[in-house]
Amino acid sequence: MIQVLVKRQYVLLTTLRRPTKDMRTLCRDIAHTFPNIVRINRGKLSLEGVAEKALELDVEKVMIIEGWKRGQVKLRLFDVSRDGLDVIPPIICVSGGVKFRRDFGEQMLKRRRIKSVALATFPKENHETRKLENVLSDFFGVPTLPLEEAVNGKNNAVMQILTDSLNRIAITLKLTPELVEIGPRIGISHLVWELTR
Repeated sequence: MIQVLVKRQYVLLTTLRRPTKDMRTLCRDIAHTFPNIVRINRGKLSLEGVAEKALELDVEKVMIIEGWKRGQVKLRLFDVSRDGLDVIPPIICVSGGVKFRRDFGEQMLKRRRIKSVALATFPKENHETRKLENVLSDFFGVPTLPLEEAVNGKNNAVMQILTDSLNRIAITLKLTPELVEIGPRIGISHLVWELTR
């Protein structure tokens, strides 16, 4: 019998050069929630240096948590190539509505190692939410499944992209099968799909 080895997709996660405390916390929370993430301190690395580090670590994707106006942050996604980092739209502009893992209190006493995550979809989500689901599913290398299938499957956690009545988008993570939210919950102010060089 021939065994086929599938290359695991890794994401390098880092921040801008002088991160705030909240940026570091968000970076740590994302790294602890998703499997196959390699987190590094940016230090004095330029974008070219981050690309070189990604190639050295044999990772395919890079997420950088950067500063934005009035102390808010944005998440930038990249593909890694021999030529450097290629931007993946959208830029995710995060509102002040980030809820960290520590904010979920008692629920975090059920700490379990997360080995696999699925992206749980809802049939009534809007077009922009659906586009973001496709991007994040591909970026993190996780399957996109209907909620019931994602919860009853082999996944330890589900990521959900929710839209409230005011059309505000949030990304959240929950343990399965209980659907206990563990965070981080990331409120999004807007998504920038059209990127200029």
